[in-house]
Amino acid sequence: MSSTPSFGVNGRFLTQPVTGVQRYAHNVLDAMNAALSRREASAPIIAPLSTSDPSLSAMPLKRYGPLTGHCWEQFVLPARWRGRLLNLCNTAPAAKADQIVCFHDANIFTAPESYGAAFRGVYRMLQPLIARRATRITTVSTASALQISRYLPLRAADIVVLPNGHEHALAWDPRLTTIGPALTEEMRECAGNGFVLALGSRARHKNLQLLFKIAPALAEMNLGIVIAGGGSDVFASETLSTAPNLKVVGYVTDHDLAYLMDCALCLLFPSWTEGFGLPIVEAMARSCAVVSSDRASMPEVCGNAALIRKDGCNFCTDCGYIGACG
Repeated sequence: MSSTPSFGVNGRFLTQPVTGVQRYAHNVLDAMNAALSRREASAPIIAPLSTSDPSLSAMPLKRYGPLTGHCWEQFVLPARWRGRLLNLCNTAPAAKADQIVCFHDANIFTAPESYGAAFRGVYRMLQPLIARRATRITTVSTASALQISRYLPLRAADIVVLPNGHEHALAWDPRLTTIGPALTEEMRECAGNGFVLALGSRARHKNLQLLFKIAPALAEMNLGIVIAGGGSDVFASETLSTAPNLKVVGYVTDHDLAYLMDCALCLLFPSWTEGFGLPIVEAMARSCAVVSSDRASMPEVCGNAALIRKDGCNFCTDCGYIGACG
């Protein structure tokens, strides 16, 4: 293998829970590792001391300390890695110029109430600095590029769109589920015609409160609702009601998710704003029908393969969020 890597990867995301952003990064690393292996080349992953090794043959993990989180990324990472840097998860060292950064969305600006004050403050300070200095900014949808260009010093035409893939969902094995059979049986008992599935954190822009509002109407059709997905301390809390035919199961494994998608009547995706909406293509890959909102990137990602819910809300086509533009 080449002894002189041409770039390194910011591996801070390896210390974080896996949401859509981190899954994108993991999938990019897997594909990149395969490409580097074919070329007999290598590129290191630079990460904090506490990081678990993803064991990629062409991408050795290099751990450096001290510090963690944003402090590690802003001070330790640029000091220990002077070469070109690839950043896949919304942030990067603000002082570094020779780097590529993926901003997945502009949600910190379009849906600020979904985030805690500290997280909001850090991102609003860092992202404009990174946008001005980085060699290249990428994102995951054309809609996201338009949003980002509205709030950061970038032209949409200068942002490279590199969408999410779906292939990882085909590797999930529903036979390895730990909660699937018991949960589906529970839903059959309370709603004889099966259930619909929703995924996501409780961030307000995910609009999961809508599911509680429609639960009685679905109950009349003998349908249940299963909401899966972990929370995150970066998100502001949202009070969710209860309904007899609704089950919130929290974090599930990929194999559990495969089982639920394979058994669900459809995936409901009511989000107000998304950079991409990864669960949409994951569900489609597993032949699970999708019912989505018509906001932000969702029409772009769904195309004509989903039922798009048109509503009469005050929707801003520039930023993809209710009221965000005033």
